[in-house]
Amino acid sequence: MRSNMEYERVLSYFDEDRDGKISPNELRSRMAKIGGEFQLKEVEIAIEALDSDGDGLLSLEDLIKLMESGGEEEKLKDLREAFEMYDNEGCGFITPKSLKRMLKKLGDSKSIEECKLMIKRFDLDGDGVLSFEEFRIMMD
Repeated sequence: MRSNMEYERVLSYFDEDRDGKISPNELRSRMAKIGGEFQLKEVEIAIEALDSDGDGLLSLEDLIKLMESGGEEEKLKDLREAFEMYDNEGCGFITPKSLKRMLKKLGDSKSIEECKLMIKRFDLDGDGVLSFEEFRIMMD
């Protein structure tokens, strides 16, 4: 989680007129400077989707919400990809057999019994396999 100072620095980068909010023109102008070409209508739509108080501008709170939610989505996507690597049977769960196979690929040879014990530590519903939700909790 970032500190408010980091978010304030991001806000001040985009906030050219220093009114504490990011307008569509400011967002478009700054994005152009870092290589992103957008039509005014595109940035207006983006701001409208994130604008919590309906003033057509992004506040610090809107920016924090955007940056933190983006991070969560990315983290979830990365976790999903990692989970799918372990779920090499494609069954939607990490089984002792699929865990053993993946660990072996990573150079860590474990017995099926050892894999069962590893899974048991995070197997919240006791079904002997890890669901994505159990995997997510384990990785936190």
